[in-house]
Amino acid sequence: MIAIINTGCANINSVRFAFERLNCPTEVISRPEQLSQFDRAILPGVGHASVAMKRLVDGGWQSAISEFEKPLMGICLGMQLLCESTEEGHIDTLGLIPGQVSLLDTDKLTSPHMGWNTLTVERPHALTQGLSNQDQVYFVHSFAHRCNDSTLVSGEYGNRFSAIISKDNFAGMQFHPERSAKVGAKLLNNFIEWRI
Repeated sequence: MIAIINTGCANINSVRFAFERLNCPTEVISRPEQLSQFDRAILPGVGHASVAMKRLVDGGWQSAISEFEKPLMGICLGMQLLCESTEEGHIDTLGLIPGQVSLLDTDKLTSPHMGWNTLTVERPHALTQGLSNQDQVYFVHSFAHRCNDSTLVSGEYGNRFSAIISKDNFAGMQFHPERSAKVGAKLLNNFIEWRI
């Protein structure tokens, strides 16, 4: 069963319904001590990074997430919180996946980056099984992880950024797989089947 971490910084119903469509049971949890009972976990997030990070710390989630040894994936802001730091609020984050999150250099493009965009697979991984460079997913973000050795899949909007990242048992998707139709369902299924 998959735990969906409820820190009050996300609309978690769309994530829950996406897993239900894959016949995968989930449970929304609100207490850090519950996390260790699950086989894997999702850290969703929307809003401002400093507010979300404060809620994680104040709620006692920081240690519970860091000590979780099974697959855990952040979605959108949840992914950014797994990284080392972010320019949004200029704060340190959980530090579980190497790299910094910075403002997208959109220049003459509309910000935030919102809508469907193609992906580029940078290296093979269990989370990217069946993904092609023609596939599109749905993004809503103004900040992004700078590409580095943790980058599995990249996207481009103004500049190149990480779309999927992973380090050990932690992973993140900058886009919303729960809103990304068949491609998103495939990626969520990859997470369900991911073995560490």
